[in-house]
Amino acid sequence: MSQEDATLEARLAEQEAFEPPESFVEQANVTDPGIYDEFEENWPECWERAADLLSWDESYDTVLDDGNEPFYEWFTGGELNASYNCLDRHIEDGAADREAIKWEGELGETRSYTYGELLEEVETFAATLRGLGVKEDDVVTLYLPMIPELPIAMLACARLGAPHSVVFAGFSADALATRMNSADSEYLVTCDGYYRRGDALDHLSKTNEGLEGVDHEVSDVVVVDRLGDDLDHSLADNQRDYDELVAEYDGESVEPVSRDAEDMLFLMYTSGTTGQPKGVKHTTGGYLAYTAWTSHAVLDLEPEDTYWCSADIGWITGHSYIVYGPLALGTTSVMYEGTPDYPDKDRLWEIVEREGVDVFYTAPTAIRAFMKWGSDYPEEHDLSSLRLLGTVGEPINPRAWKWYYKHIGGEECPIVDTWWQTETGGMMITTLPGVNTMKPGSAGPPLPGLDARVVDTQGEEVDAGEAGYVTVNKPWPGMLRTLYNNDERFLSEYWQEYSDEDADEWVYFPEDGAKIDDDGYITILGRVDDVINVSGHRLGTMEIESAVVGVDGIAEAAVVGGDHEVKGEAVYVYAIPEDDYEGDAELEERAREAVLDSIGPIAKPEDVIFTPELPKTRSGKIMRRLLEDIASGNELGNTSTLRNPEVVDDIAAQVETD
Repeated sequence: MSQEDATLEARLAEQEAFEPPESFVEQANVTDPGIYDEFEENWPECWERAADLLSWDESYDTVLDDGNEPFYEWFTGGELNASYNCLDRHIEDGAADREAIKWEGELGETRSYTYGELLEEVETFAATLRGLGVKEDDVVTLYLPMIPELPIAMLACARLGAPHSVVFAGFSADALATRMNSADSEYLVTCDGYYRRGDALDHLSKTNEGLEGVDHEVSDVVVVDRLGDDLDHSLADNQRDYDELVAEYDGESVEPVSRDAEDMLFLMYTSGTTGQPKGVKHTTGGYLAYTAWTSHAVLDLEPEDTYWCSADIGWITGHSYIVYGPLALGTTSVMYEGTPDYPDKDRLWEIVEREGVDVFYTAPTAIRAFMKWGSDYPEEHDLSSLRLLGTVGEPINPRAWKWYYKHIGGEECPIVDTWWQTETGGMMITTLPGVNTMKPGSAGPPLPGLDARVVDTQGEEVDAGEAGYVTVNKPWPGMLRTLYNNDERFLSEYWQEYSDEDADEWVYFPEDGAKIDDDGYITILGRVDDVINVSGHRLGTMEIESAVVGVDGIAEAAVVGGDHEVKGEAVYVYAIPEDDYEGDAELEERAREAVLDSIGPIAKPEDVIFTPELPKTRSGKIMRRLLEDIASGNELGNTSTLRNPEVVDDIAAQVETD
């Protein structure tokens, strides 16, 4: 490391706040700090600003109908169509030749769709679905990887007024069956397979296994041919080849069905505490308005931008910030099928450079991997097109934030660290990049119009610096309306913990721990059930992990609780060293010291285990349950959902040896 680089690293390490560059503020969509007061004083009418970003078939009568709390309704009386808002209106405004989606497959093949071409594809597939018998309000299940047919199918469903239910392609056959049964879905769109690290994965066999577990008749299954001759499948009687089927409807136009603002746009299933997935219901008006507004205000998107969210559309981030939000604004959205390190660890930066990406939105898990691989990879590419960076999915520790800021953004790009959930539909706590100071590790204040607080177990707001629990005390347009066919669970899961039903005061509880500072910035500490009870002291795993990954030489860490004869539970750390670092006694001691300095002796790790990998699901989530089993010496649970199941046995063997 040069002396200049060392000086820069030292300065960044000490710096606790960063201002957005003047050049960014000058061009930002939102630059007036008064927006917070304006939204507060004019609530809920302030949300007309979001609704005004859309085109309505029928104007709404009321911004918020709260007559049946907490079953809030937004923009009541209004009618619109999501597909029209994402496609037709841009073409009518002269943008038919602007690129809507730029897709790259893992093997390097590319496809690009202008708004005009995308509309043709969407209309053709909408006509196809209609020809199969799909009607308004029928739920269509989409079990597809990151290929263009997925957003095409989503927008085709929206055009017909048929809600879609996207099942992440990495999910198991049982997960597909469970979700189709819950949604009573009779239509499925899937594919023969897709590529991971150059290998062709058989998706249709998994699909067929899942269909065996569906407890009702599935009318039609449409199968996209992604792999060509790499896999040879024969289709069942009710299965039709996508290309052959759409050829029958080529050129047909489909008028967008006008939907009530409160009509369901899609179902998104998310995990629940009971083990049964929850069908989160999002509606057309409020959700689309909220994703468009947050894309405009937080991601700072303009129609001329090339924007890349690296999430999978199988998750809510992909729904909101690959498809609906960016396309509602007429932006060019980049899609990538594969992994960030195939065929080499600079794949993402190669795409950023080639496509001239303006705004890049990714997960802290990915950023920690980039750190581990080293700065040489991004430095090989011209990333000067970037003007804004974002993070999503989990809290980001300050050290990873600063690495991202320096090595990807060149200290010229603001970073929006966004907290939100499947249930919220869009971003909730984050900075406005043209307004706010950034604090590494802290998501930021609640967005304008949102009343997010940090409270204790009695619902009282905590003092600055103290830990508590996030609550949201006012509704917002992007919120879930209920859980599909389960209003009772909707109330018990999200509203009963802190609400005073007798006083008609309803408080949404997302089950995340947090702390707040004197400036109202909220730092998310992780799920409230992600705690370790050491000798009666409840310790948040996120806070311990943040301390460990703050150590120079540690790229990523997972902290779990394990059985202990004296303490009841003890802290166990599983850590990945950065390249060029050994997981030796010196690094272990520095990890322990970091926890002691950050939290105190009560959180001192019982053991620090170094490993080249952590067990992760195909979506990149660390499977802490398996690490808990290893720490406690329990029989290991199911590893079938992991993308790297072999690592579990390797870690267990290492622990036994130690």
